[in-house]
Amino acid sequence: MNENENYRVEKDSLGEVKVPFNAYWGAQTQRAIENFKISPYKMPKEIIKSIALIKYASAEANFELGLLEKEYAEKIKISAEEIIYGDDFSNFPIDVFQTGSGTSTNMNVNEVIATRANELITGKKNTTYPIHPNDHVNKGQSSNDVIPSSIRIAAALLLESELIPKLEKLKQSISQKSYQLRDIIKTGRTHLMDAVPISFGQEFSGWAKQIENGIERIKSTFPRLLELPIGGTAVGTGINTHPEFSKKVVKIISEKTGIPFKTAENKFEGIASMDIANEISGQLKTIAGSLMKISNDIRLMNSGPISGMNEITIPSLQPGSSIMPGKVNPIIPEAVRMVCAKVIGNDTTISISSSLGEFELNTMLPIIGFCLIESITLLSNASYLLSKKVIDGIRVNQKKVSEVLEKNLITVTVLTPIIGYEKSAEIYKKCISENKSIREVLLEEKILPPEKIDEYLDFKKMV
Repeated sequence: MNENENYRVEKDSLGEVKVPFNAYWGAQTQRAIENFKISPYKMPKEIIKSIALIKYASAEANFELGLLEKEYAEKIKISAEEIIYGDDFSNFPIDVFQTGSGTSTNMNVNEVIATRANELITGKKNTTYPIHPNDHVNKGQSSNDVIPSSIRIAAALLLESELIPKLEKLKQSISQKSYQLRDIIKTGRTHLMDAVPISFGQEFSGWAKQIENGIERIKSTFPRLLELPIGGTAVGTGINTHPEFSKKVVKIISEKTGIPFKTAENKFEGIASMDIANEISGQLKTIAGSLMKISNDIRLMNSGPISGMNEITIPSLQPGSSIMPGKVNPIIPEAVRMVCAKVIGNDTTISISSSLGEFELNTMLPIIGFCLIESITLLSNASYLLSKKVIDGIRVNQKKVSEVLEKNLITVTVLTPIIGYEKSAEIYKKCISENKSIREVLLEEKILPPEKIDEYLDFKKMV
């Protein structure tokens, strides 16, 4: 190192590269930094951690197979664990928009682990001696099996620890609110027009079932998601790796995560396609659709308070206008809708990207991984906020709900089995034209005995 310069010189197969002295990455990472100046987006930390987990498991497996010295394996594992359990990702600066296999990111992790492992041995930052990023850290692997495996691992961990628990919390909040409001009856609506009565409990139970179905949809992907193609190396044949490497690595990853990953039944499919990402994204899109519907319902029911429906009041969280005093807006449902729009957009990106694998490798892996992790994260956080800051605090404006229900002329529907569809329609039209209630018209027309009117128009029986 030149004492007057804040860099060190690293080498790769293309020659020498100047690398910032304090950086733990090496030549290939530096080239990627200089080549891919496209966006502010970096690979998600969840994927970086998953790659490091693969490096940890690979070092242990290679040691057990007699292919890696004990000291090298131990130092690689220590370095990998610093990434797995750490929170500093400044050494992983590569743009998401990079080589389609994610080789730049795989080498970034290889180099950081190698440099740190060498530092533990020699006290100096160096990616080539004695532990090499390719020969030792990447031993038995290829970017082509590491990156697809890391996307699967990251997605599984995040679904297990974040999305499913937070969807469960949202379902619980909605179900509890459904039970609390089970006896309050309101006007139903179809096409945004008045329809027959429904209870708040029934309406909310529909939301809860949507979320329950979403959870089941996500869980249904796990048998395929948990198959890891690691050990397939470049094209799925497993060239340059030990026959037992794959099973050992997957076993170690399963033990470290507590998730029962398994070796891919067909590593050619696991490397050449990202159908599993497309499948999961489709389920995330469906959940986004559910959250969009629920958020829209809440916004409409909360609208007003004078000119809107004003059926419910949700918690006031912040002033809603810079010009209109006292205005409070449904900020969380609106934020959730934006999340849903982003997730649906990410699904389009993933769908297109999943279709672009030619022959033995999908070459859109970084953007697939980025969008998938982002969608899971966004839906997790949005679900939690919707449950804690909105659903739990919903209050029904019972006076307004009752007044509207009493004026709901569509309740004439319950009379059709008794007096027929056509006669019921006549009553409805007369109510509208003469601005009268159903009871008033029924009494005037003497269509039913007075003592039967209240029996037939009992809202509780209608729901």
